[in-house]
Amino acid sequence: MLELRYVVEHIEAVEAGLRKRHVDTAAIGFERIKELSQKRREAIVEGESRKRALNEASAAIAKLPKGSPEQVEAREKARALGDEARAYDATLKTVEAEIEELLLRIPNLPGEGVPEGRDEHDNVVVSTWGEKPALDFTAKDHHEIGETLGILDFARGSGLSGPRFTVLWGLGAALERALVTFMLDLHTVEHGYTEVYPPFMVKGDALRGTGQLPKFENDLFKIAASGERAYDLYLIPTAEVPVTNLHAGEILDDASMPRKYTAFTPCFRAEAGSYGRDTRGLIRQHQFDKVEVVRLERPEDSDRAHEELTAAAEKVLQTLGLHYRKVLLCAGDMGFSARKTYDLEVWLPGQNAYREISSCSNFGDFQARRAGLKYRPAGDAKAKPRLVHTLNGSGLAVGRTLVAILEQYQQADGSVIVPEALRPYLRGVDRITKRA
Repeated sequence: MLELRYVVEHIEAVEAGLRKRHVDTAAIGFERIKELSQKRREAIVEGESRKRALNEASAAIAKLPKGSPEQVEAREKARALGDEARAYDATLKTVEAEIEELLLRIPNLPGEGVPEGRDEHDNVVVSTWGEKPALDFTAKDHHEIGETLGILDFARGSGLSGPRFTVLWGLGAALERALVTFMLDLHTVEHGYTEVYPPFMVKGDALRGTGQLPKFENDLFKIAASGERAYDLYLIPTAEVPVTNLHAGEILDDASMPRKYTAFTPCFRAEAGSYGRDTRGLIRQHQFDKVEVVRLERPEDSDRAHEELTAAAEKVLQTLGLHYRKVLLCAGDMGFSARKTYDLEVWLPGQNAYREISSCSNFGDFQARRAGLKYRPAGDAKAKPRLVHTLNGSGLAVGRTLVAILEQYQQADGSVIVPEALRPYLRGVDRITKRA
C-alpha cells in the first residue's frame, strides 16, 4: 500500500508511475482521496482540541464546590466536549476506513530502471544461461511424455477433482518429491535461508498484507466460516502469503535483520479469467507445489538482496542443467505489489517456447505498510521503527521444473534422463522409462 501522505503530496508522480503501468488513473479516485485526507486532518485536529478542553474542564470541575451551580454547569460543558470528541473519533474511523479501501486498490509504483511497456512483449531479456538441447528428433511436450511413461495421469486427476488437477505415479511422484528436497537443501545449506513449514490456510488479513486482497479475491479458494470459526479462511496461492506475514504487526530487532526464509507448500489458485489458457498439462494447475524464498530487508539493502534472491533461484536451474533466460519485466507486466521483477523463463522444446518458472520481486515497503512489518534501527532504543522491504521469488515452481526436465532431458527412445543433481534423491535412478 502506498503512503497516504506521499499520494496526496505527490499526486502527479503517483499518476505518472501508474500510467507507466498502463493503469487508468481516472478510476483511482485521487480527488476523493485528497478530500478524505483533509477530512482526516480536520477530525484529528478538532478531536484532539476537544480532548484537551475536556481534560482542562475535568481539572477545573475538581476545584469547584461539590454540587454548586458552577460545578453543574461545568459538568454539562464537559459532557458536551466528550460527546464532540467521540463524534470526531467516529468520523476519523469512518474516513480512515474509506481511505484504506481506496489505497488498498492502488498498485505499487514501478522502481528505478523498470522499462516502459504494456505486456510480456515489452519485457527485456537480461541474460541467458546454457544452450537449447540439441535434439535430433521431433520434441514431444511434457503431457505426451508423461502419459507415455505412465508418470502423469491427467484423466484420473480430472476424475477426482475436475480440470487442471493431476495424479503423479511412481517415478513422477518421486521426482516431484526429489525436486522439493533438492531445492530446500540448496536454499538452506548453500544460500543460508531458514526453512519454514507454514499453514496452508490463512485469514484474509494475511492476503491483504501481501496484496492478494481485496483486488484478486476471485483467484482464491475460500473456506467460509463455520462452527466455532467465526472468520473465513483461504487456501494459500503461494507460500509468500504466510511466510511474509510471519512477523506481521511486529517490530524486529535490527540485529536480527535480514530475515531469509524458504518454504515448500502446495499452492491453490482458481485461475479466474484464464479459461482456455494452458489447459493442457502441468503449466496452469489449480493445485501445484512450489518452493518459495522470502526476505525481509533494511531499505538500503533491498536492491542488492533482490539480485541475490534472483541468483538463488537461478542456481536451481543451473545445478539441474536447464537452459533458461532472465527477463526484466516492463511496468505493465509486473504484479500488483511489485516495484521491480525478474522472471526466469525456462526453455521447453516441446512447446518451442520459453515459459516462466520463477518470478523474483522486490516490493519495497508496499507489503510492509499493509502488514505492519517493521524493524528498529540499531543504536537507539528510542528510534522510530521503520518499515522493512519485502522480497520473494519462486525457487522454484516444482511442477514447471518437472515439465522442463521432461522436455529438455527427453530421449529419442521416449525415456528421460534424470539430472545428475537429483539422482541421490532418487536412490541412484538415472533414467525414467515406461512403466511395465
